[in-house]
Amino acid sequence: MAIIELVMPKMGESIMEATILRWHKKVGDHVKVDETVLEIATDKVDSEVPSTGEGTITEVLFAENDVVPVGTIIARINTNADAAAPAGPAAPAAPAAEPKFTSAPVPAVTAATTTPAPVTGGGAKFYSPLVLTIAQQEGVSFADLEKIPGSGNDGRVTKKDILQYVADRREGRVIPDVTPEPVSAPAAVAARAAVVPNTTVASPTYSGNVEIIEMDRMRKLIANHMVMSKQTSPHVTSFAEADVTNLVKWRERVKGDFEKREGEKLTFTPLFIEAIVKCIKRFPLINCSLDGDKIIIKKDINIGMATALPSGNLIVPVIKNSDMLNLVGLTKQVNALANAARQNKLRPEDTQSGTFTLTNVGTFGSLMGTPIINQPQVAILAVGAIKKRPVVIETEDGDTIGIRHMMYLSMSYDHRIVDGSLGATFLTAVAQELENFDPKRAL
Repeated sequence: MAIIELVMPKMGESIMEATILRWHKKVGDHVKVDETVLEIATDKVDSEVPSTGEGTITEVLFAENDVVPVGTIIARINTNADAAAPAGPAAPAAPAAEPKFTSAPVPAVTAATTTPAPVTGGGAKFYSPLVLTIAQQEGVSFADLEKIPGSGNDGRVTKKDILQYVADRREGRVIPDVTPEPVSAPAAVAARAAVVPNTTVASPTYSGNVEIIEMDRMRKLIANHMVMSKQTSPHVTSFAEADVTNLVKWRERVKGDFEKREGEKLTFTPLFIEAIVKCIKRFPLINCSLDGDKIIIKKDINIGMATALPSGNLIVPVIKNSDMLNLVGLTKQVNALANAARQNKLRPEDTQSGTFTLTNVGTFGSLMGTPIINQPQVAILAVGAIKKRPVVIETEDGDTIGIRHMMYLSMSYDHRIVDGSLGATFLTAVAQELENFDPKRAL
Protein backbone atom coordinates (compact mmCIF):
# COMPACT_ATOMS: atom_id res chain seq x y z
CA MET A 1 0.00 0.00 0.00
CA ALA A 2 1.51 3.34 -1.09
CA ILE A 3 0.50 6.49 0.75
CA ILE A 4 0.90 9.94 -0.79
CA GLU A 5 1.03 12.86 1.66
CA LEU A 6 -0.64 16.00 0.36
CA VAL A 7 1.05 19.05 1.91
CA MET A 8 0.11 22.72 2.10
CA PRO A 9 2.00 24.18 -0.88
CA LYS A 10 4.34 27.14 -0.55
CA MET A 11 2.73 30.00 -2.46
CA GLY A 12 5.64 32.44 -2.36
CA GLU A 13 8.77 33.39 -0.46
CA SER A 14 6.90 35.62 2.01
CA ILE A 15 3.84 33.39 2.49
CA MET A 16 4.16 31.05 5.47
CA GLU A 17 0.57 29.85 5.89
CA ALA A 18 -2.76 29.52 4.12
CA THR A 19 -6.41 29.20 5.12
CA ILE A 20 -8.44 26.20 4.00
CA LEU A 21 -11.58 27.60 2.37
CA ARG A 22 -13.30 24.46 1.12
CA TRP A 23 -12.66 20.73 0.75
CA HIS A 24 -13.82 19.45 -2.64
CA LYS A 25 -13.09 15.86 -1.61
CA LYS A 26 -13.74 13.94 1.60
CA VAL A 27 -12.43 10.75 3.17
CA GLY A 28 -13.26 7.79 0.92
CA ASP A 29 -13.45 9.84 -2.29
CA HIS A 30 -11.38 8.78 -5.28
CA VAL A 31 -9.16 11.45 -6.85
CA LYS A 32 -7.15 11.60 -10.05
CA VAL A 33 -3.82 13.30 -10.67
CA ASP A 34 -4.21 17.10 -10.82
CA GLU A 35 -7.85 16.90 -9.72
CA THR A 36 -8.77 19.68 -7.28
CA VAL A 37 -8.85 18.45 -3.69
CA LEU A 38 -9.38 21.72 -1.82
CA GLU A 39 -9.39 25.50 -2.11
CA ILE A 40 -7.02 27.62 -0.03
CA ALA A 41 -6.48 31.33 0.50
CA THR A 42 -3.44 33.39 1.42
CA ASP A 43 -3.14 37.10 2.08
CA LYS A 44 -2.59 37.42 -1.68
CA VAL A 45 -4.99 35.27 -3.68
CA ASP A 46 -7.25 32.24 -3.51
CA SER A 47 -6.04 29.05 -5.16
CA GLU A 48 -6.88 25.40 -5.76
CA VAL A 49 -4.69 22.53 -4.53
CA PRO A 50 -4.60 19.56 -6.92
CA SER A 51 -3.90 15.95 -6.06
CA THR A 52 -0.32 14.83 -6.65
CA GLY A 53 -1.39 11.25 -7.35
CA GLU A 54 -4.36 9.01 -8.09
CA GLY A 55 -6.02 7.06 -5.30
CA THR A 56 -8.45 7.22 -2.40
CA ILE A 57 -8.36 9.88 0.30
CA THR A 58 -7.80 8.12 3.62
CA GLU A 59 -7.22 11.06 5.95
CA VAL A 60 -8.20 14.73 6.07
CA LEU A 61 -6.14 16.38 8.80
CA PHE A 62 -7.57 19.89 8.91
CA ALA A 63 -11.03 21.41 8.74
CA GLU A 64 -12.34 24.31 6.68
CA ASN A 65 -11.25 27.74 7.97
CA ASP A 66 -8.16 26.27 9.63
CA VAL A 67 -4.95 28.27 9.10
CA VAL A 68 -2.17 25.83 8.20
CA PRO A 69 1.60 26.49 7.89
CA VAL A 70 3.09 25.71 4.48
CA GLY A 71 4.73 22.30 4.23
CA THR A 72 2.29 20.75 6.72
CA ILE A 73 0.58 17.49 5.76
CA ILE A 74 -3.11 18.23 5.17
CA ALA A 75 -4.33 14.92 3.73
CA ARG A 76 -3.19 11.42 2.84
CA ILE A 77 -4.04 9.52 -0.34
CA ASN A 78 -3.83 5.74 -0.70
CA THR A 79 -2.74 4.88 -4.22
CA ASN A 80 -3.83 1.23 -3.76
CA ALA A 81 -7.30 1.17 -5.29
CA ASP A 82 -8.28 -1.94 -3.31
CA ALA A 83 -7.42 -0.46 0.08
CA ALA A 84 -10.34 0.38 2.30
CA ALA A 85 -10.58 3.97 3.43
CA PRO A 86 -11.17 4.82 7.11
CA ALA A 87 -14.69 5.77 8.10
CA GLY A 88 -13.84 9.34 9.00
CA PRO A 89 -11.05 11.92 9.24
CA ALA A 90 -8.25 11.06 11.63
CA ALA A 91 -6.81 13.41 14.18
CA PRO A 92 -3.61 15.06 12.97
CA ALA A 93 -0.45 13.39 14.21
CA ALA A 94 2.63 14.88 12.55
CA PRO A 95 1.27 18.44 12.22
CA ALA A 96 0.34 18.50 15.91
CA ALA A 97 3.73 19.97 16.76
CA GLU A 98 3.01 22.90 14.44
CA PRO A 99 0.94 25.82 15.79
CA LYS A 100 -2.57 25.74 14.39
CA PHE A 101 -4.96 28.67 14.49
CA THR A 102 -8.64 28.83 13.70
CA SER A 103 -10.86 31.78 12.96
CA ALA A 104 -13.80 30.15 14.72
CA PRO A 105 -14.18 31.21 18.41
CA VAL A 106 -14.06 27.71 19.84
CA PRO A 107 -11.61 25.70 21.93
CA ALA A 108 -9.03 28.47 22.38
CA VAL A 109 -10.38 29.38 25.84
CA THR A 110 -9.85 25.92 27.25
CA ALA A 111 -6.37 25.61 25.83
CA ALA A 112 -5.32 29.03 27.01
CA THR A 113 -6.63 28.62 30.53
CA THR A 114 -5.64 25.08 31.35
CA THR A 115 -2.44 24.27 29.48
CA PRO A 116 0.95 25.76 30.33
CA ALA A 117 2.71 27.36 27.37
CA PRO A 118 5.19 25.05 25.66
CA VAL A 119 8.14 27.46 25.75
CA THR A 120 11.33 27.69 27.68
CA GLY A 121 11.47 30.15 30.52
CA GLY A 122 14.18 32.38 31.79
CA GLY A 123 13.89 34.79 28.86
CA ALA A 124 15.64 32.39 26.49
CA LYS A 125 13.14 33.01 23.71
CA PHE A 126 13.95 35.55 21.02
CA TYR A 127 11.39 38.24 20.13
CA SER A 128 11.72 40.54 17.14
CA PRO A 129 11.43 44.33 17.66
CA LEU A 130 8.12 44.28 15.78
CA VAL A 131 6.63 41.66 18.08
CA LEU A 132 7.84 43.55 21.16
CA THR A 133 6.39 46.81 19.80
CA ILE A 134 2.98 45.22 19.20
CA ALA A 135 3.10 43.66 22.67
CA GLN A 136 3.81 47.03 24.25
CA GLN A 137 1.08 48.82 22.27
CA GLU A 138 -1.50 46.14 23.05
CA GLY A 139 -0.60 45.80 26.73
CA VAL A 140 0.62 42.21 26.42
CA SER A 141 2.81 41.40 29.42
CA PHE A 142 6.06 39.52 29.01
CA ALA A 143 4.56 36.63 30.96
CA ASP A 144 1.69 36.41 28.45
CA LEU A 145 4.12 36.82 25.55
CA GLU A 146 6.05 33.76 26.68
CA LYS A 147 2.85 31.72 26.63
CA ILE A 148 2.09 32.42 22.95
CA PRO A 149 2.98 29.38 20.79
CA GLY A 150 5.27 30.52 17.99
CA SER A 151 4.92 29.43 14.37
CA GLY A 152 8.26 30.86 13.23
CA ASN A 153 11.62 29.16 13.01
CA ASP A 154 12.61 27.45 16.29
CA GLY A 155 9.20 28.32 17.74
CA ARG A 156 9.65 32.08 17.44
CA VAL A 157 6.57 34.24 17.92
CA THR A 158 5.71 35.99 14.64
CA LYS A 159 3.62 39.06 13.96
CA LYS A 160 0.74 36.79 12.93
CA ASP A 161 0.96 34.89 16.23
CA ILE A 162 0.75 37.94 18.47
CA LEU A 163 -1.98 39.62 16.40
CA GLN A 164 -4.02 36.39 16.65
CA TYR A 165 -3.44 36.37 20.42
CA VAL A 166 -4.57 40.00 20.71
CA ALA A 167 -7.70 39.29 18.65
CA ASP A 168 -8.51 36.22 20.74
CA ARG A 169 -8.03 38.17 23.95
CA ARG A 170 -10.36 40.96 22.81
CA GLU A 171 -13.08 38.42 22.10
CA GLY A 172 -12.64 36.69 25.44
CA ARG A 173 -11.06 33.54 24.03
CA VAL A 174 -7.79 34.17 25.87
CA ILE A 175 -7.48 35.43 29.43
CA PRO A 176 -4.38 37.59 30.09
CA ASP A 177 -2.11 36.92 33.05
CA VAL A 178 -2.92 39.55 35.69
CA THR A 179 -0.24 38.54 38.20
CA PRO A 180 2.85 40.79 38.34
CA GLU A 181 5.26 37.91 39.10
CA PRO A 182 5.59 34.40 37.61
CA VAL A 183 3.34 31.93 39.41
CA SER A 184 2.78 28.20 39.34
CA ALA A 185 0.44 26.68 36.77
CA PRO A 186 -2.44 26.07 39.27
CA ALA A 187 -2.20 29.62 40.60
CA ALA A 188 -2.15 31.04 37.08
CA VAL A 189 -5.25 29.06 36.20
CA ALA A 190 -7.03 30.32 39.31
CA ALA A 191 -6.03 33.89 38.57
CA ARG A 192 -7.39 33.68 35.05
CA ALA A 193 -10.59 32.04 36.19
CA ALA A 194 -11.12 34.85 38.69
CA VAL A 195 -11.15 37.51 35.96
CA VAL A 196 -13.34 35.66 33.46
CA PRO A 197 -16.50 37.66 34.33
CA ASN A 198 -14.68 40.97 33.81
CA THR A 199 -13.35 40.00 30.37
CA THR A 200 -16.38 38.23 28.94
CA VAL A 201 -19.35 40.28 30.18
CA ALA A 202 -18.37 43.56 28.54
CA SER A 203 -19.52 43.81 24.94
CA PRO A 204 -19.33 46.83 22.63
CA THR A 205 -22.43 48.97 22.32
CA TYR A 206 -23.18 51.37 19.50
CA SER A 207 -25.46 54.34 19.90
CA GLY A 208 -27.67 55.80 17.22
CA ASN A 209 -28.90 54.26 13.98
CA VAL A 210 -26.02 52.03 12.86
CA GLU A 211 -25.36 49.04 10.66
CA ILE A 212 -22.66 46.56 11.68
CA ILE A 213 -20.78 44.83 8.86
CA GLU A 214 -18.31 42.05 9.55
CA MET A 215 -15.04 42.40 7.63
CA ASP A 216 -14.53 39.74 4.99
CA ARG A 217 -11.37 37.62 5.10
CA MET A 218 -9.45 39.69 2.57
CA ARG A 219 -10.31 42.99 4.24
CA LYS A 220 -9.00 41.62 7.55
CA LEU A 221 -5.78 40.54 5.85
CA ILE A 222 -5.40 43.93 4.17
CA ALA A 223 -6.00 45.68 7.48
CA ASN A 224 -3.36 43.59 9.24
CA HIS A 225 -0.92 44.11 6.38
CA MET A 226 -1.37 47.89 6.45
CA VAL A 227 -0.94 48.09 10.23
CA MET A 228 2.15 45.89 10.03
CA SER A 229 3.64 48.11 7.30
CA LYS A 230 3.20 51.28 9.36
CA GLN A 231 4.69 49.56 12.41
CA THR A 232 7.62 48.23 10.40
CA SER A 233 8.63 51.22 8.27
CA PRO A 234 8.93 54.89 9.26
CA HIS A 235 6.95 56.38 6.39
CA VAL A 236 7.93 59.63 4.68
CA THR A 237 5.96 60.99 1.71
CA SER A 238 7.28 63.40 -0.92
CA PHE A 239 5.21 65.18 -3.58
CA ALA A 240 5.88 66.43 -7.11
CA GLU A 241 3.89 67.89 -9.97
CA ALA A 242 4.26 66.97 -13.63
CA ASP A 243 3.06 68.61 -16.84
CA VAL A 244 1.96 65.54 -18.80
CA THR A 245 0.43 67.43 -21.73
CA ASN A 246 2.71 65.83 -24.35
CA LEU A 247 2.01 62.34 -22.99
CA VAL A 248 -1.75 62.89 -22.90
CA LYS A 249 -1.90 64.29 -26.43
CA TRP A 250 0.32 61.52 -27.82
CA ARG A 251 -1.80 58.79 -26.27
CA GLU A 252 -4.99 60.42 -27.54
CA ARG A 253 -3.53 60.51 -31.04
CA VAL A 254 -2.22 56.93 -31.24
CA LYS A 255 -4.55 54.87 -29.02
CA GLY A 256 -6.93 54.01 -31.86
CA ASP A 257 -4.16 52.74 -34.15
CA PHE A 258 -2.52 50.96 -31.24
CA GLU A 259 -5.69 49.02 -30.44
CA LYS A 260 -6.21 48.08 -34.09
CA ARG A 261 -2.63 46.87 -34.46
CA GLU A 262 -2.12 45.14 -31.09
CA GLY A 263 -5.68 44.31 -30.03
CA GLU A 264 -5.06 46.02 -26.68
CA LYS A 265 -6.29 49.27 -25.16
CA LEU A 266 -3.45 51.68 -24.40
CA THR A 267 -3.94 53.10 -20.90
CA PHE A 268 -1.71 55.46 -18.94
CA THR A 269 -0.47 52.71 -16.61
CA PRO A 270 2.15 51.15 -18.94
CA LEU A 271 3.43 54.65 -19.74
CA PHE A 272 3.83 55.39 -16.03
CA ILE A 273 5.55 52.05 -15.46
CA GLU A 274 7.92 52.72 -18.35
CA ALA A 275 9.01 56.01 -16.74
CA ILE A 276 9.41 54.40 -13.31
CA VAL A 277 11.58 51.60 -14.70
CA LYS A 278 13.93 54.10 -16.39
CA CYS A 279 14.39 55.95 -13.11
CA ILE A 280 14.89 52.77 -11.04
CA LYS A 281 17.84 51.95 -13.29
CA ARG A 282 19.34 55.30 -12.34
CA PHE A 283 18.52 54.91 -8.63
CA PRO A 284 18.74 51.17 -7.85
CA LEU A 285 18.52 51.68 -4.08
CA ILE A 286 14.80 52.39 -4.52
CA ASN A 287 14.43 48.78 -5.74
CA CYS A 288 15.45 46.98 -2.55
CA SER A 289 14.26 45.49 0.75
CA LEU A 290 15.66 45.28 4.28
CA ASP A 291 16.58 42.17 6.24
CA GLY A 292 17.61 43.35 9.70
CA ASP A 293 20.64 45.55 9.02
CA LYS A 294 21.21 44.13 5.54
CA ILE A 295 20.12 45.97 2.39
CA ILE A 296 18.94 43.57 -0.32
CA ILE A 297 19.16 45.35 -3.68
CA LYS A 298 16.96 43.60 -6.23
CA LYS A 299 18.44 43.19 -9.70
CA ASP A 300 15.05 42.25 -11.13
CA ILE A 301 12.62 45.14 -11.61
CA ASN A 302 9.16 43.75 -10.85
CA ILE A 303 6.53 46.48 -10.74
CA GLY A 304 3.34 45.87 -8.77
CA MET A 305 0.19 47.77 -9.74
CA ALA A 306 -2.59 48.23 -7.24
CA THR A 307 -5.85 46.96 -8.78
CA ALA A 308 -9.41 47.10 -7.50
CA LEU A 309 -11.30 43.82 -7.12
CA PRO A 310 -15.07 43.46 -7.67
CA SER A 311 -15.49 43.30 -3.88
CA GLY A 312 -13.94 46.75 -3.51
CA ASN A 313 -10.74 45.36 -1.99
CA LEU A 314 -7.37 46.02 -3.59
CA ILE A 315 -4.76 43.54 -4.79
CA VAL A 316 -1.32 44.10 -6.29
CA PRO A 317 -0.50 41.91 -9.30
CA VAL A 318 3.14 42.12 -10.39
CA ILE A 319 4.65 42.69 -13.83
CA LYS A 320 7.83 40.61 -13.71
CA ASN A 321 11.01 41.89 -15.38
CA SER A 322 9.34 45.13 -16.42
CA ASP A 323 12.66 46.47 -17.67
CA MET A 324 12.75 43.73 -20.31
CA LEU A 325 9.43 44.72 -21.88
CA ASN A 326 8.69 47.39 -24.48
CA LEU A 327 5.51 49.45 -24.42
CA VAL A 328 3.53 46.75 -26.22
CA GLY A 329 4.70 44.08 -23.78
CA LEU A 330 3.92 46.27 -20.77
CA THR A 331 0.46 47.05 -22.13
CA LYS A 332 -0.36 43.38 -22.67
CA GLN A 333 0.84 42.47 -19.17
CA VAL A 334 -1.05 45.35 -17.52
CA ASN A 335 -4.31 44.52 -19.28
CA ALA A 336 -4.02 40.77 -18.71
CA LEU A 337 -3.36 41.14 -14.98
CA ALA A 338 -6.06 43.79 -14.53
CA ASN A 339 -8.64 41.58 -16.29
CA ALA A 340 -7.61 38.53 -14.26
CA ALA A 341 -7.98 40.53 -11.05
CA ARG A 342 -11.46 41.74 -11.98
CA GLN A 343 -12.51 38.17 -12.77
CA ASN A 344 -10.88 36.73 -9.62
CA LYS A 345 -8.59 34.61 -11.79
CA LEU A 346 -5.19 35.75 -10.54
CA ARG A 347 -2.73 32.97 -9.79
CA PRO A 348 -0.58 33.01 -6.63
CA GLU A 349 2.55 33.73 -8.66
CA ASP A 350 0.87 36.80 -10.20
CA THR A 351 1.14 38.68 -6.89
CA GLN A 352 4.61 37.58 -5.78
CA SER A 353 8.13 39.00 -5.98
CA GLY A 354 7.21 42.66 -6.45
CA THR A 355 10.07 45.12 -5.89
CA PHE A 356 8.26 48.48 -6.35
CA THR A 357 4.58 49.40 -6.46
CA LEU A 358 2.55 51.91 -8.48
CA THR A 359 -0.95 52.93 -7.39
CA ASN A 360 -3.24 55.19 -9.42
CA VAL A 361 -5.39 57.14 -6.96
CA GLY A 362 -6.50 59.35 -9.84
CA THR A 363 -8.69 56.50 -11.07
CA PHE A 364 -11.09 57.39 -8.26
CA GLY A 365 -10.82 61.15 -8.78
CA SER A 366 -8.20 61.94 -6.14
CA LEU A 367 -5.60 64.58 -6.93
CA MET A 368 -3.00 62.94 -4.70
CA GLY A 369 -2.58 60.42 -1.90
CA THR A 370 -0.16 59.18 0.76
CA PRO A 371 0.13 55.46 -0.03
CA ILE A 372 1.28 52.82 2.47
CA ILE A 373 4.38 50.81 1.54
CA ASN A 374 3.74 47.28 0.29
CA GLN A 375 6.11 45.29 2.51
CA PRO A 376 8.85 44.16 2.15
CA GLN A 377 9.41 46.86 -0.48
CA VAL A 378 10.77 50.25 0.55
CA ALA A 379 8.76 52.60 -1.68
CA ILE A 380 5.40 53.05 -3.40
CA LEU A 381 4.46 55.76 -5.90
CA ALA A 382 0.97 57.17 -6.38
CA VAL A 383 -0.26 59.14 -9.38
CA GLY A 384 -3.27 61.43 -9.12
CA ALA A 385 -5.96 62.52 -11.53
CA ILE A 386 -4.84 64.43 -14.62
CA LYS A 387 -6.49 67.85 -14.64
CA LYS A 388 -6.36 70.80 -17.02
CA ARG A 389 -5.05 73.91 -15.27
CA PRO A 390 -3.67 77.32 -16.23
CA VAL A 391 0.09 77.27 -15.59
CA VAL A 392 3.10 79.44 -16.34
CA ILE A 393 5.03 78.24 -19.39
CA GLU A 394 8.66 79.31 -19.69
CA THR A 395 9.83 79.98 -23.26
CA GLU A 396 12.81 81.64 -24.88
CA ASP A 397 10.60 84.65 -25.62
CA GLY A 398 9.40 84.98 -22.04
CA ASP A 399 6.81 83.49 -19.75
CA THR A 400 3.25 82.85 -20.86
CA ILE A 401 0.16 81.29 -19.31
CA GLY A 402 -1.35 78.26 -20.97
CA ILE A 403 -3.80 75.42 -20.34
CA ARG A 404 -1.85 72.27 -19.54
CA HIS A 405 -2.59 68.73 -18.39
CA MET A 406 -1.16 68.57 -14.86
CA MET A 407 -0.76 65.63 -12.49
CA TYR A 408 0.48 65.26 -8.92
CA LEU A 409 2.78 62.40 -7.93
CA SER A 410 3.46 61.26 -4.38
CA MET A 411 5.84 58.64 -3.10
CA SER A 412 5.99 57.07 0.36
CA TYR A 413 9.31 55.50 1.28
CA ASP A 414 10.96 53.69 4.17
CA HIS A 415 13.10 56.29 5.94
CA ARG A 416 15.31 53.58 7.41
CA ILE A 417 16.99 53.17 4.02
CA VAL A 418 15.62 55.88 1.68
CA ASP A 419 16.60 59.36 2.85
CA GLY A 420 14.68 62.46 1.85
CA SER A 421 17.29 63.41 -0.74
CA LEU A 422 17.07 60.06 -2.54
CA GLY A 423 13.26 59.87 -2.25
CA ALA A 424 12.71 63.41 -3.55
CA THR A 425 15.35 63.04 -6.28
CA PHE A 426 13.82 59.80 -7.56
CA LEU A 427 10.29 61.23 -7.53
CA THR A 428 11.44 64.36 -9.36
CA ALA A 429 13.19 62.19 -11.94
CA VAL A 430 9.95 60.29 -12.63
CA ALA A 431 8.05 63.58 -12.99
CA GLN A 432 10.66 64.91 -15.42
CA GLU A 433 10.59 61.66 -17.40
CA LEU A 434 6.83 62.12 -17.89
CA GLU A 435 7.16 65.83 -18.69
CA ASN A 436 9.85 65.16 -21.31
CA PHE A 437 7.77 62.55 -23.13
CA ASP A 438 8.45 62.74 -26.87
CA PRO A 439 5.20 63.87 -28.58
CA LYS A 440 6.58 62.60 -31.93
CA ARG A 441 7.32 59.13 -30.63
CA ALA A 442 6.56 56.37 -33.12
CA LEU A 443 4.42 53.39 -32.16
